[in-house]
Amino acid sequence: MKKLFIAEKPSVADQFAEALDIPKRGGKYQHGNGYIESDQYIITWCVGHLVNLSYPEVYDPSLKKWEFATLPFIPKEWKYEVSRGTEKQFNIVSGQLNREDVDVIYIATDSAREGEYIYRLVDMMAGVDPKKERRRVWIDSQTKEEILRGIREAKPDSEYDNLSAAAFSRAKEDYLMGINFSRVISLKYRNRIRRELKLGQDERLIIAVGRVMTCVLGMIVKREQEIRSFQKTKFYRIAGEFGMGNDAKVSADWKPQETSRWYAPTDIYDGKGFLYQGKAVAFMKEFMPFP
Repeated sequence: MKKLFIAEKPSVADQFAEALDIPKRGGKYQHGNGYIESDQYIITWCVGHLVNLSYPEVYDPSLKKWEFATLPFIPKEWKYEVSRGTEKQFNIVSGQLNREDVDVIYIATDSAREGEYIYRLVDMMAGVDPKKERRRVWIDSQTKEEILRGIREAKPDSEYDNLSAAAFSRAKEDYLMGINFSRVISLKYRNRIRRELKLGQDERLIIAVGRVMTCVLGMIVKREQEIRSFQKTKFYRIAGEFGMGNDAKVSADWKPQETSRWYAPTDIYDGKGFLYQGKAVAFMKEFMPFP
């Protein structure tokens, strides 16, 4: 019987093959078949997500048309499908998972929630025998020593069921947010945006919304607005040069501290100095010259 390893990408599969001392052919591992095999081991790989959630039109063809009346879309039962462009590799991975001469599956996708999710989707879609042993390789790097430790200490994948459940929940939340908010925002604002951008009515316009994407875009917009609205502010630094003995000197700036009696939010600019020349002069008169 053989041990099957599922990596997240070909380069990681190569590192596992190296760690397991699988011989190379022509000085490298051949990827043409979609897997690497020796007398004891089989190593295959995903190419990112091989399976994803189905779009609304898979549930009902009428949902392909975007309308307010069909929102929100919240499926009662979730449907999944093989990701476009990955069918060949999915079939290869599925075939290896269901081989009768494989007695243990080592899950070697990234040691994180998303890596667990990538494998669980493939396992589910491939219809792998639930009785087949599955063990989780959890590692912090791809060194030979760490890979071998991860294989040696691999736990039953059932111990990661909570992590898997969290991944499935996160994916569904992202899906619901993206599908519903992208549609409602596009329907509500696309004509206005067309006018602003002077686009024709025949040009398709989609406003994409996503949990991460929209937040990052908001940060970019906020920063751009700050740059555009920036106005130069004159302030007065307190700077000095101090002798340290043996002819050594050091230059330093005074940094306002809230505990200082000279600190007043209305008088200080961005923790760098005084907003008003009079305040700076008064400060200098009190402390200068230093003894």
